[in-house]
Amino acid sequence: MAQGTYDLGFISDDNIFNHVKNTVLKYKALIDLGRFNKNVIDPIKLTFDAKVYGKTFEEIIESECIRQIDKANNNHIGYFHQNLFSYAGNGWYVPETGFDVANDTRKIYVEMKNKHNTMNSAAAKATYIKMQNQLLRVSNSTCMLVEVIAKQSQDRPWKITLDNRQYEHDNIRRVSIDKFYGIVFGDPNAFMKLCKALPRILDDVISDTHENLIENRVYSELQEVSADTFKSLYLLAFENYEGFNRF
Repeated sequence: MAQGTYDLGFISDDNIFNHVKNTVLKYKALIDLGRFNKNVIDPIKLTFDAKVYGKTFEEIIESECIRQIDKANNNHIGYFHQNLFSYAGNGWYVPETGFDVANDTRKIYVEMKNKHNTMNSAAAKATYIKMQNQLLRVSNSTCMLVEVIAKQSQDRPWKITLDNRQYEHDNIRRVSIDKFYGIVFGDPNAFMKLCKALPRILDDVISDTHENLIENRVYSELQEVSADTFKSLYLLAFENYEGFNRF
């Protein structure tokens, strides 16, 4: 059960509590030396970072761990935004494949992006063509590119240039998340209400879980390679290079 009363109006206290809780539990992260060095850490860059910014190697390693965890957590925030609409009812659902959110009754099909600048030109082209195909398959449908962090509050046709030709269609739209919440929930202030309540919901969830969300084993496992952290970092990348057996 939710520990607080949030009075959002468009989603029940229990549902928003559980949805935030599911997202928080995805944040729980174990980072060990294997994960830390999955793509081979560049010890030369870490050396520059440590010396230029006046940090110890331990501090630089901690920062790199947080950066790697943060990169994964961006996907979890995407889960939060997308799957909240599974609680919306009224025909809204989260498809297993295809579009991120859909409503077959209202013939609305949605691709969601966290930021307006996260798609390169190839991804934008592929998304637009996907939406064009959807309009051909389902007559009178509307496709939306919904952006959580857009340049402005908007609900307008998506203008795009494909193969040096500009395209625009009233049923292929670029929509900010506040406008989309208004479309789904019938409340133009729904997204603002969620943002305002989110700190309280998170406090309740974290109080309920009582879990340490990050377990960082990187430094202790580096110590097993060598008591000298500097040496450990270089041996991770260059152990088989000439001379490094005497590093």
